[in-house]
Parts: sequence; structure tokens; C-alpha cells
Amino acid sequence: MTRTATESDALATRPRPRGPVRWAALRDFLLVPPIVLVLIVGYVINTSFVSTANLTNVLTTMSGIALLVLAEVLVLVVGYMDLSLESTFGLAPGVAIWGTMGTAKVGAFTWAAPWMTIPIALLVGLAVGVVNGLLIVRFGLNGFIVTLAMLIALRGLLTFLTGGFTLTKIPDSVLWLGNSRLGGVPVNVLICLALFVIGYLVLNYTTAGPALYAVGGNQAAARAAGIRTGSVVMVVLILAGALAAIGGLIYSGQFASVQVAQGDGMIFNVFAACVIGGVSLNGGRGSVLGAFFGITILTLIQKLLSYGGVSADSLKFINGALILVALVITRIASGRRQE
Repeated sequence: MTRTATESDALATRPRPRGPVRWAALRDFLLVPPIVLVLIVGYVINTSFVSTANLTNVLTTMSGIALLVLAEVLVLVVGYMDLSLESTFGLAPGVAIWGTMGTAKVGAFTWAAPWMTIPIALLVGLAVGVVNGLLIVRFGLNGFIVTLAMLIALRGLLTFLTGGFTLTKIPDSVLWLGNSRLGGVPVNVLICLALFVIGYLVLNYTTAGPALYAVGGNQAAARAAGIRTGSVVMVVLILAGALAAIGGLIYSGQFASVQVAQGDGMIFNVFAACVIGGVSLNGGRGSVLGAFFGITILTLIQKLLSYGGVSADSLKFINGALILVALVITRIASGRRQE
């Protein structure tokens, strides 16, 4: 039987049988040598840089934003971008804590019990994902513009609800997420690593993984292959909102507060980690493992520079430069134009 061109495209998007050497897996580890180099430089500057305490601190520092990276990886793989994640990062815990603990402005007024903080935050994250999905998938609006508008709107909503005040009355459940330890390992690190492992397994060892890559690679071909592309994108956006909410809860627990600007500017570091980790901005290509190494090396570099007294403004410049370098390297390596 002769296949149509569309069917051939669909088959091309499916993962091909792996040979004895998994080159894709090796590619995921390309950032390991630079990470080792940063650790060596850090050791030369200060031997405590590679201590267990400091490395644990690095993992703790990145645990919240790393979940934003994981969420963005999933969205990028299906061919979209979600700029609103950084605002969900602040809004989800903000709404939950505002409703359960009150604010400095309204005093003891609350409408939910403290134990409901985490469920409410997750529901807010899911709700943001649903709204994004409906506007992008059902109404066919531009994903970049939709999530940019949501970024602005959600930030304004948090400011309105809190009256511009920092939330400082944090329930014990959120503090536990941010500061407790199990077996000597921070709970937030365990949660972060567990979710990354789940993400890695889903993309690489379940039928959902190839579907996500197929949608990001060629939606028309994926649709012809029987994949419900709209449903896939909708689910990914909803999951991304939930992951942002979890990251926000962890971050709020670490700092025992929710600031109105929580998450502001984080999306730039998120994209930096994704690009450095080899995730394509065109969709259909990228790995959870590569993105994890991306946010790891960014955090290590920031930590190393802080040892040298480098200012936060300089770190922004370095992050931007790293994105540009990663884009150039990706362009040269792939031989493909980046739209």
C-alpha cells in the first residue's frame, strides 16, 4: 500500500528504534563537563564550594525555579511557550495563603482552613493552565501573546488581592515544604528530583512521550497519525500550571513569605536553562535531563560569582550572554534556522 505524504510525515515524527549506542542520551550529558569545570574553579577559589553543605544548598536554591524549568520544557516540546509561569509561581501560593492566613492589611479575615493551603495553590495553578489552554487551543489565539497577557494579569491580580503587602503568615505545611528534611535531605530537593524523574520517564518510556514530540515536531502530521493534538497541548499547559504552583509553594516556604513580585523575571532564567540544556524553541526536541543540567549549571555559576562578590545585575548580563552562546551553538550543531 502506498502511504500519503502526510502519513509519511507522521511516521517520521515517531521515535526510531534505538541502536546499541543511545546518542540522544549522550547528548543530554554534554553539560556535565562544564558543570565539573565550574566545580573545579569553585574549589580553587574556595574549597568549601564543593562541600556537601554547599552543594545541598545549591540544590535547595534551585528546587523552586527548577520546577518552572520542567514545566517550560514540556510546553516547549509541544511547540509552545508559556510566559505566565513566573506569575503563577507567585499567584498560586499567594492566593492560597491569602485565603487561609489573611494579610497584614485585612488582619484575621480568612475563608479557608490552613490545611487547604496546598490544595488551593494546586487548584489555582491548574486553573491558570485551563484558561491558557482554552484561549490557545479552543479559541486559536497566539500562545505567546496569551501567556504574556496572563503574566501581566496574574501579577496584577496578586497585587490587588494582597493590597501590595507581603504575606508573612505562612502555614506550617508550606514551611515544611521549604525547610524540612527527610533522612538529612531537604524535602524540596526530594520533591524536585522526584518530579524530574517522573518527567524523564514519561517522555522517554511511555507512549505519551512520543506523542508530545510528534505534536511539537509537526502538528498536522501528528493529527494525521491519530494524535489528539489539542488535548495533548491542553494537558501540558494544565500540568505546567500545577508545576509552577508547586515550585511557588516551595519558594514561599523557603523564604517564609510571599512577595507581590515573587517570580518576577524568573522566566528569563527558565528559558536560559532550557536553551542551554538543548531544548528547541521550535518544538519537538529537548529533554528533561538536559534542562535539569541547564538550571544546575546556571545556579552553580551564580553561586560561584556570588563568592567573588559579583552583583546581581552582572548575573543578568551573564545569563543573557549564556542564552546567546547556547543559541549560536545549537544553530551551528543543527544546521537549522531558528524561527
